[in-house]
Amino acid sequence: MEIEEEIGKLTKNGGSVHNPLITMKFGEEEEKQRGFKEEEEIQKFVKEDDLTHKGLATAECGEKKETQKFVKKDRSLYEILAISRPAKEETQNLMKKSLNQIETEAKLELTVDQVVEEYVGSFGLSQLLHVFLVSLAWIFDSQNTLVTIFADAQPEAWRCIINTSCVNGGGDKGDAAAVCRLQPGTWEWTGGRASSTIAEWGLVCDRKFLAALPASLFFFGSLLGSAVFGRLADAFLGRKRTVFISCLLTSTTAFLTSLSPNIWIYALLRFANGFARSGIGICCLVLSTEAVGRKWRGQVGQYGFFFFTAGFLSLPLIAYPTRTHWRYIYRIISFLPLVYSLFILPFVSESPRWLVVRGRSKEALEVLKEYARLNGKKLPANLTLSEPSIFRVDTDGETALSKSEAKMDLWTTKWAAKRMIMLMISGFGAGFVYYGIQLNVENLNSNLYLTVALNAMIEIPAVFLGSVLLSFANRRLVFSGSAYVAGVSCIVCIIFSIGRENGDKYGRRWAQLGVEAVGFMAASTAFDVLYIYCVELFPTNVRNFAVSMMRQALMLGASIAPLLVALGRVSPSLSFLIFGTLSIFSGVLSLWLPETKNAPLYETLEQQEVEENLNFASNDSGLELGS
Repeated sequence: MEIEEEIGKLTKNGGSVHNPLITMKFGEEEEKQRGFKEEEEIQKFVKEDDLTHKGLATAECGEKKETQKFVKKDRSLYEILAISRPAKEETQNLMKKSLNQIETEAKLELTVDQVVEEYVGSFGLSQLLHVFLVSLAWIFDSQNTLVTIFADAQPEAWRCIINTSCVNGGGDKGDAAAVCRLQPGTWEWTGGRASSTIAEWGLVCDRKFLAALPASLFFFGSLLGSAVFGRLADAFLGRKRTVFISCLLTSTTAFLTSLSPNIWIYALLRFANGFARSGIGICCLVLSTEAVGRKWRGQVGQYGFFFFTAGFLSLPLIAYPTRTHWRYIYRIISFLPLVYSLFILPFVSESPRWLVVRGRSKEALEVLKEYARLNGKKLPANLTLSEPSIFRVDTDGETALSKSEAKMDLWTTKWAAKRMIMLMISGFGAGFVYYGIQLNVENLNSNLYLTVALNAMIEIPAVFLGSVLLSFANRRLVFSGSAYVAGVSCIVCIIFSIGRENGDKYGRRWAQLGVEAVGFMAASTAFDVLYIYCVELFPTNVRNFAVSMMRQALMLGASIAPLLVALGRVSPSLSFLIFGTLSIFSGVLSLWLPETKNAPLYETLEQQEVEENLNFASNDSGLELGS
């Protein structure tokens, strides 16, 4: 009984005494030798007992069995006494290790979307600072895009040179055709030859369509650059490094443009500048929206356009003091992106979504931890980020594309390609109207600096209105409605253009300017919303490329707009009619795109295809692939 009680006590305190794992922990061979010595002592004791009690040699078999049982119990007691103390300590250590192992194995695995929504916060101080620093780059995008409004503007007036055969005295830009009948050298622009490229290189009369060449090539460069930078940002460099390279190239090409010796070199450098700046807008938009929760994506996307507007508004302030030297404006705007890329961009973090998609989950987790810290929160210690199926781990530990995802890209996936094509056609019309209205301000017969400043200020309520509408209204409805209003406004401008063509030059100026302002505000809203819409329509692994393709369509429309502006100098009514028709067509076409309000941001094409099919099958929400 005492032995059994001892066994029970030790078992309770130290675990199972017959656990072979514990015995092995303390040296199996040593225990065996100790056991043999104890057995020899017991056998010696039994032999002595037999010699003393020879008369009992014929004892019954039951007593002998009892003796053997005693021997076994005695040996077990020796084993227990030998291992009880270290067994207790080892068991406790094993229990601790087991608890740590269980804790390690019970990792909290979440997607980036879930971490942002549940632990970091949808939109806190960290995201506010991030979006602010990223969105500053929109200023340079705007300045380099719209600088031609002033640098390539037709001069305000011309005058005859004294003591020449010129007898007309002079005229304003509305009478510029009159100089075509004068002898070269008998007249001059009142602002001087350096006031614009048209004045310096004589881009009037039979050379007037050359004035549209630099702007058109700029947008063609943007078209090509959008494809290149979009692919680089998705597959190789990431969003942050793409912005860095784009800003440096934008600064370099803008400065070189100011040194152009003729129209041909100038047009070529404008093409290079358009190529360089195209990486800024697409990456800044994606980099901003990927850092916030789903309900803030629309507002954050619009937030960036406030800075685009700020850049637009800064142009009249830069251009007016330099109105007699068009090269100075290029030198001023070339300095700003250089400062930004060297001193501000290093404080911006890479997109955690892109890092996860590229198999760099540890870096993504560090970014999210920093977001949470600035928001006054802390991520769970056992948190890990779930990696999408786009990557598999090779035998050497490197990540590579999985076979299923390697076969899927935007153009080979039917539903994604269908969406992209419809979005690009809508984008063509939106870009054509948005940039066309801005470049067409010279055909409004108003002061150029005042009209540009007014258009820039109109963009502020347009961006604010878009932000408010996106917070509760469907993306598809906001875009199509804005496109309709812009189209109708352009068509109404025809009425005032006819009055101008018939000689009523100043009577309807302010009415036309008001209608144009409404149309531009609607076109601006449609343009901005289309970017947000595109971000939400495609997953992370092709999102930047999708935005770049949509931007290519926008730039294609914008590249044709300057030609229509040149045509508007001959027939303003025709230019407004084309603007209005294309805008309405874009709004109608967008009705076949799916709605994305409050939809999650997916990581891969494969994941989005499965999830959207399940959602459509379960609640018939209308978010149907390719619909």
